[in-house]
Amino acid sequence: MDKKSLLKSWSYTFLGLAVLALGSDPSTANAQNKPNIVVIWGDDIGVHNVSAYNHGIMGYRTPNIDRLAKEGAMFTDAYAQQSCTAGRASFILGQHPFRTGLLTIGMPGSDHGIPEWSPTISDLLKNHGYATGQFGKNHLGDRDQHLPTNHGFDEFFGNLYHLNAEEEPETYYYPKDPEFRKKFGPRGVLHSTADGKIEDTGPLTRKRMETIDEEVHEHAMNFVDRNVKAKKPFFLWYNSTRMHVWTHLKKESYGKTGIGLYPDGMVEHDGFVGDVLKKLDDLGIADNTIVIYSTDNGAETFSWPDGGTTPFHGEKGTTWEGGFRVPLLVRWPGVVKPGAVVNDIISQEDWMPTLLAAAGEPDIVEKLKKGHKANGKSFKIHADGYNFLPYLKGETNQGPRKEIYYFAQGGELNAIRVQNWKIHFATQAGNIATGIRNVPGWPLIVNLRADPYEKAPHEADLGYLRWYGDNLWTFVPAQGFIKKFLSTIPEYPFQEGSSLNAAGINYMSLKAADALKKLETLSRPGN
Repeated sequence: MDKKSLLKSWSYTFLGLAVLALGSDPSTANAQNKPNIVVIWGDDIGVHNVSAYNHGIMGYRTPNIDRLAKEGAMFTDAYAQQSCTAGRASFILGQHPFRTGLLTIGMPGSDHGIPEWSPTISDLLKNHGYATGQFGKNHLGDRDQHLPTNHGFDEFFGNLYHLNAEEEPETYYYPKDPEFRKKFGPRGVLHSTADGKIEDTGPLTRKRMETIDEEVHEHAMNFVDRNVKAKKPFFLWYNSTRMHVWTHLKKESYGKTGIGLYPDGMVEHDGFVGDVLKKLDDLGIADNTIVIYSTDNGAETFSWPDGGTTPFHGEKGTTWEGGFRVPLLVRWPGVVKPGAVVNDIISQEDWMPTLLAAAGEPDIVEKLKKGHKANGKSFKIHADGYNFLPYLKGETNQGPRKEIYYFAQGGELNAIRVQNWKIHFATQAGNIATGIRNVPGWPLIVNLRADPYEKAPHEADLGYLRWYGDNLWTFVPAQGFIKKFLSTIPEYPFQEGSSLNAAGINYMSLKAADALKKLETLSRPGN
């Protein structure tokens, strides 16, 4: 294919043609026959920490997670976000977290969180008769208004933050003043319901961290049992605390592999995944249940040996591939071909339209743009996900997503991927805490098929520079995608993000924020 046609269509070179239709579409049935949805997430788990991906090179196995690869599809080019809050927001809200202002890690005491105007998958599934439950880590806001049970979930049991924030009150320098703790300290493990009841079951201490996933698992399985008995389709979002730092294991798990703390934790985590799959088998509902396994962001490697491993450049908190790529395994008997390996690009935002299509509403993205009522509320937003259901069913041979936007924690667009090509406008050296943003004179170009690990000598190697010069044509098509994305910002609701670093605050940033608000007001219908 010549360069002209590449500029026009960004030639489709993906290999993921193995997902074929094997049965009828369950979304056309009545509510009782709609597929159950079970989404299991780890935390900070890299692609290479699952043995289905690493083929045992790490020395331990995750047979239950691997089972999903054998009985479903394994995605090689699955994307989340660069850190916890952003990754979780992109999934449950179906919008890029740049829109929802949730690019930065949520902190205890902050008033920043999930906006009221943004529907969740659970809000939208309510129109289809689903029971909805979220169990485990939330990380989408500290206040009551941010709780899952105020955003479409019938029940929530879990913690609100990253584990190292939960244990801050036990550290040496943490203020002893009770008023400080009340204002800025982490809330306890909460159990809430949609009727407004909120129970604080106590703090998530280092000791409780050893067994908190057992508590989460018990509540989640109780939710499943109740809804199967009631013959009601359910959506379960099961969020493990493994493998976020710092890892505190119970005696039975510690030393299990003989390799290290992280492998021991992965084996424990895999056991819970196995228990979930066994529950579906025992209840006789596995054949009518979509199971998705993934995580929120790439591996955190700087905390090794209490940290993950990735062959990709970079890690959590950066906009290299190592910060964004995640494991993704999808099982849906009768729809997804067992043992399929998919190389097409997919992002966490894509699950909102895909799961709604599975429930019988394939046009949810367009409905939300025009205005849509769900769960007793009205929403009008720009969802950024694509419906992958036709692809999963084998009705198309290419996935609908062609682009990935790599926004940093502070809202800077560092890179874009369009099909095979990734263009870095800025790069990050270091990790989530020490990362320094570097802006080159000209953007860096990477072909993620020729160099998926971004290992090419990008500095001054003559071979790369010649190759780079031959591929400057990639800039213009990429700019078109960026303009299209940004053009939708003023037309729909937008929340300005927060930051853990105040160094970016200056007169120009305040003027830019004011200009954006004015543009937003002028562009809204009726203004």
